[in-house]
Amino acid sequence: MAVTGLILIAFLLFHMYGNLKVFIGEEAFNHYAEWLKTDMLYPIFPKGGFIWCFRLVMLAALVLHMWSAITLWLRAKKANPDSYAVKKRLERTYSSSMMRWGGIILAGFLVFHLYQFTIAPRDPASPYNSVVTDFSQWYFVLFYALWLIAVCMHVRHGFWSAFATLGANTSEESHMVLNALAWIVALLIYIGFILPPVCILFGLIGA
Repeated sequence: MAVTGLILIAFLLFHMYGNLKVFIGEEAFNHYAEWLKTDMLYPIFPKGGFIWCFRLVMLAALVLHMWSAITLWLRAKKANPDSYAVKKRLERTYSSSMMRWGGIILAGFLVFHLYQFTIAPRDPASPYNSVVTDFSQWYFVLFYALWLIAVCMHVRHGFWSAFATLGANTSEESHMVLNALAWIVALLIYIGFILPPVCILFGLIGA
């Protein structure tokens, strides 16, 4: 679960960086989208070949991450059933207690997000126009901003938990460093993803 979680976080950072190209302009953003879908790692892969390998890897990481989460939840439930008269409550942050439901919310919106921008975009010929058209609607930006909060809560706890699971949480100092890095990564992802929609909504992009 730790390894797949870190793979998914790395993807979010890469995806966030790509989204920021919308600030450069339509030509640059569309060129990036075209490169990603057809020319990435060409000629090592045939045109359009790498993106499908990449999608399969990400799908495998997502499925394994969800399978790991369900497995761990079932093990925990078996080890500490509700029938126990006395249950020890572990200290948990709000984000950690919401990891399971947060994951379900994220998966649901991910399907919608893929449908909107990959499967059935507003303008298949111009990813830039599709993004600008959708984020010109205030209610969609609001919904997206709320969804990003769920994403970043999941990322903040998941980042810290993953490195702790892999053995990086060895002292009080490392605990503090990991927690600070988790907040930095979560905030970076939130700011990086929400900036383009907000700027589009207020006419700073695509005007």
